[in-house]
Amino acid sequence: MNSDSDWTTPFERGNGNQTTSWQACIDFHQRLARAHPQWLTFEEAGRSDGGIPIHVGVFSCDGVFDPQAVKAAGRPVFFNNNGIHPGEPEGIDACMAMLRDLCLDPARRAALGRTVLVFIPVYNVDGALNRADSSRVNQNGPEAFGFRGNARHLDLNRDFIKADSLNARCFAQVFTRWDPDVMVDTHTSNGADYQHVVTLIATQPDKLGGRTAEHLREAMLPALYADMAARGFPMCPYVNPLQEIPDDGIADFLDSPRFSTGYAALHHTIGFMPETHMLKPFAARYHGTRALVDSALAHTTAHGDAIRAARAADRAAVSGGAPVALDWKLDLQRSRPFRFSGFQAVHEPSRLGRYERLRYDRTMPWQKDIPYFDRYEATATAVPPRGYHLPQAWHDVAQRLQAHGVPLQRADRAVRLRAEAYRIQRCEKRPLPFEGRHLHHVLEVQIEPRVAEVAEGDWLLPLGGPHDRFIVEVLEPLGIDSFLRWAFFDSVLDKKEHFSDYLFEDEAERLLAAEPDLRRRFEAWQAEHPALLDDRQAVLGFIFRNARRYAEPEWRRYPVQRLLELP
Repeated sequence: MNSDSDWTTPFERGNGNQTTSWQACIDFHQRLARAHPQWLTFEEAGRSDGGIPIHVGVFSCDGVFDPQAVKAAGRPVFFNNNGIHPGEPEGIDACMAMLRDLCLDPARRAALGRTVLVFIPVYNVDGALNRADSSRVNQNGPEAFGFRGNARHLDLNRDFIKADSLNARCFAQVFTRWDPDVMVDTHTSNGADYQHVVTLIATQPDKLGGRTAEHLREAMLPALYADMAARGFPMCPYVNPLQEIPDDGIADFLDSPRFSTGYAALHHTIGFMPETHMLKPFAARYHGTRALVDSALAHTTAHGDAIRAARAADRAAVSGGAPVALDWKLDLQRSRPFRFSGFQAVHEPSRLGRYERLRYDRTMPWQKDIPYFDRYEATATAVPPRGYHLPQAWHDVAQRLQAHGVPLQRADRAVRLRAEAYRIQRCEKRPLPFEGRHLHHVLEVQIEPRVAEVAEGDWLLPLGGPHDRFIVEVLEPLGIDSFLRWAFFDSVLDKKEHFSDYLFEDEAERLLAAEPDLRRRFEAWQAEHPALLDDRQAVLGFIFRNARRYAEPEWRRYPVQRLLELP
């Protein structure tokens, strides 16, 4: 910066195709906070996996920066996260200008009213420092930008639930401390070509559920679409085509809790992920991002009381025992027309191989209604129990829960409680690791009554508080991003003892004679899998796994138990 009175950003001083560096961004915000401490704080919130500071800023027109005081006063909280993918940097630059304008413009401060603005200027700080011009193969500028992966090569927009990165744990602390009513997490989109500069992923309303979803679907989304058109950026939903091209229809993106907006939904927070179109000039993407953040902030300010009331009602419903949806599927029977501005899709022979390639002809723009599938149906639900029991052996799970702000109680004595436990009938992993873990994509479970033997020092998670939905969705095994799906409990999926086939052959015959139920199941298995009868390990393995004599009680028993009573 030239001087303490020079508040232009690197984007504004450049040629429209330049984004700020991490250091210049942090310096800007620090200088702005020193100049305007009555409205703005800016401090280190934690460290990344690479040891780099992650900063958080708070803007409050009356200088109240304490989250508890803000919550007690019933004030709306708006959270803006930027740079989760530093190769998509529009939000980083837009956030700098937005905070500058709030500090320098009395009218903007007055318009903010009672709303408190919390922001992370650059979340993936490691990726921001990994700066080049070549990692985004299909993107039109800027001249240099950061990298998607963090210091551990993790995509942080897949890490919110599992929180393998220090970045995610820092984010969770900031998020749960402030408990925002609305969040905007800024991005750039890959995909089809079309005329829109800004596309939008909103927290999927059917998944968000309750009164908060009603406000989102019936009030906030129509207002944002109208306001963005008035600002010169007619917006469309994130272009998630059902077929190869959007002409055939687009579907709402199912933002599971691994993503920022899905994570926000676990806290009954309305989340938005603007995805500006990568083929548009960087300057257009910057201005579109700024327009969307300003629009969402203005709606939050105008309707903050209604949003907060809806969130409170939804939390009370879960605490009162309302069923919680755990997984969803797109409803292909319901769609509505959306006026889409696209380009003609052309299929023609490739010059590289013997196939048809797709391109979009920008000389042939079109505008027409396309089907927009924006409804999802729940495929799995759970009625919240009184609480959960987590044996102390699973300390890594307890650590993750604590990182997400979930209160845990240690049992001060041994106690037996009525409970339910899941038996994992079937569990299949993705063949290759996904963001550092073997994510399970097929689950079948059976629930059975059980007496929970709670030992002194085990963790108890009684329900009845603001974290109920989060707890249910991560600890119920069928949750789309449950801890079981993210491989936190994989050790219970393996039998710990095995057999020597040349010895077990005789024992297997004795077992079939001694256990009639085993014999009936084996005969049914033989009829269903005749090809496996040539496989010695398959035959003997079935008998060994299903024999009562050699059962391992904890094998495939999910260790987290649903408590039907509390001590």
